[in-house]
Amino acid sequence: MFGMGFTEILIVSIIAILFLGPDKLPGAMVEVAKFFRSLKKTIGTVKDSLEEEMNVADIKEEALAYKKELLNAGNELKRVTDVNQIGTTLSGLSDDILSDEKPKKKKKSKEEKENSEPKAETVTFEKKIKKEDNSDV
Repeated sequence: MFGMGFTEILIVSIIAILFLGPDKLPGAMVEVAKFFRSLKKTIGTVKDSLEEEMNVADIKEEALAYKKELLNAGNELKRVTDVNQIGTTLSGLSDDILSDEKPKKKKKSKEEKENSEPKAETVTFEKKIKKEDNSDV
């Protein structure tokens, strides 16, 4: 109680009995208890009025909303800048798309353009091995 040990409380009570006497001691203890109760009530009232004046509850609510927004933005940034995900996406692309060489196009005649119908093609991301002609050697 009040940061005092048993021996300190015993010494204070002995001194109180000596100074006040056994008839006034109970009344004095009641008065001390009333004083501490009123002090605690006053401190609580002051604390409540300060919180009401400062609108601490509103400020806390607003701060939590900003914190939530910042956390969401941070998670979104992590998701967008995830290196592993970007690497997986890039490795799935064809080497032809990533190369600097432009593919050579054959010029078709007007008849070929008109007669040719679009053919269904399958798209794969496998690398094609080019065979070199060594017949000139």
